[in-house]
Amino acid sequence: MTDVLMRRKQLERSSVTMTEARIPLKFTLREMSGGLGDLGTFLPLAIALSLTEGIDFGMVLLFAGLANIAAGLVFRVPIPVQPMKMIVAVAIAEKLTFGQVSAAGILMGVFLFVFALTGMIDQMNRIIPKALVRGIQAGIGIKLAWQGVIWLTEIDPIGWDSWIVAVVVGAVILVAMIFRTRVPTLLFVFVFGFLVLWLSNPAVYKDVSFSIPQFDLRLPQNIDDWWIGLTEGALPQLPLTILNSVIAVCALSGDYFPRSSLPPKNVAISVSLMNLICVPFGGMPMCHGAGGLAAQYHFGARTGGSMVMLGILKVIAGIIFGAALIGVLQAYPLSILGVMIIAAGVTLAVAAKDSLRGQALIVVLTTTLGIVLLSTLYGFLAGCVVVLIFAALDKLRSAPDQT
Repeated sequence: MTDVLMRRKQLERSSVTMTEARIPLKFTLREMSGGLGDLGTFLPLAIALSLTEGIDFGMVLLFAGLANIAAGLVFRVPIPVQPMKMIVAVAIAEKLTFGQVSAAGILMGVFLFVFALTGMIDQMNRIIPKALVRGIQAGIGIKLAWQGVIWLTEIDPIGWDSWIVAVVVGAVILVAMIFRTRVPTLLFVFVFGFLVLWLSNPAVYKDVSFSIPQFDLRLPQNIDDWWIGLTEGALPQLPLTILNSVIAVCALSGDYFPRSSLPPKNVAISVSLMNLICVPFGGMPMCHGAGGLAAQYHFGARTGGSMVMLGILKVIAGIIFGAALIGVLQAYPLSILGVMIIAAGVTLAVAAKDSLRGQALIVVLTTTLGIVLLSTLYGFLAGCVVVLIFAALDKLRSAPDQT
């Protein structure tokens, strides 16, 4: 985090503005390979959200693709478009309705737009303790992984969609995570799931046909949707988005592309517009992410052309097959999806490993336990209380002796 803060200060001092001529777009196989680098994270969460909440997967793909294209053309460097992990994880683990998920995404868009225009984005970064963010990540990650475990309990011990397949797939993913292989393992595992589905239930593919998504304005219907969207989704997501989707993305992009550093204000506005424009019409809450950028760069993405090509693929898939794929996705093997969700949850939770000492450890544990045992809101509030208590104690200890 120290490196991120140092990079942020460099960005603040920089007066260089981005220009479209700085990095020409390239459309090569290497760029295409790089663009696919974060699909292993995007697809499991998007699919799980679509199945849990009944969101039109075609609209999810369509709007994510349009966001990819816009980001590639505007920023000229790879910048991923991913689900807002906290909101999606809460939606899956706590079974939020579409209206509540929509409210969370729209509110995130409003918050980030205000923070970007007023300059509060940097102030928020200074105010929010990293330990609180790590606690939220750990708690939501554990709940997400537990949901995957629950899905695995619903399958048979033996067969194509079984515990045996889940163990084998889990072992492959674990090896890939330990050795940090350059192969996009989760993407191949996802594709393998369709093979398992064909072997176990080939009839499901007969219903796949061309299907154009329906554009309908779908806003939250009542005050409860807005309240739950705020407390369970937007508030826990906000610190993670500021740190990971704005500050960390700008810092990492500056490391990869020193002459094309992304201003935090521009990235915050980008995340805001994605949600304000896409979520009301059926898109899922979306953001940029440092982890996704690292994966795409790792697999060869060097220009915004990688994002444009990835976006075109998503748009085509969303328009032609998106809505019709829901039947296939509903039958998608839980042995595969459960393991991928567990992997996503573990990846989210282990981010807390850098805050497991001293006062930070207590903040992380309090926040995590509150989320796991109660809800995201109570875990977040419990973590805030502990942070305030430690701040007050530190202030008392530093105060001069008046006696």
